[in-house]
Amino acid sequence: MFSTRQLAAQAGVNVETLRFYERKGLMPAPQRTSGGYRQYSENDLKRLMFILTAKRHGFTLQEIKELLELRVSSENTCEQVQTIAREKIKLIDEKLRELKRIKKALQILSQRCQSEHPSEECPILEGFEQPE
Repeated sequence: MFSTRQLAAQAGVNVETLRFYERKGLMPAPQRTSGGYRQYSENDLKRLMFILTAKRHGFTLQEIKELLELRVSSENTCEQVQTIAREKIKLIDEKLRELKRIKKALQILSQRCQSEHPSEECPILEGFEQPE
């Protein structure tokens, strides 16, 4: 069994992050000692690691909640999880295209910049005033 601080330390998060996940319903309410202290199990640590890993992979808290629900139900299939993953991949691809477009625009503006000019004549700043 882990205390709140021990579980947070094991997962590499702060205590407030753990409590936030509890409030959002991602982590179940922990067991309590007779003194009222929270106690977490090894399964709670696994669930917290699942949340953190899914978050690092770009899933929102709502999506993580859905994945957790799929994980505990024997009526669901891996295909459902795969569908969610494919949708996330599409969103990531869209974001990558947008980031590449932004990078190219900034590179063009940056190449026009003459470092000795005053900042009010800076093509980067002027470029931000123009519609895309």
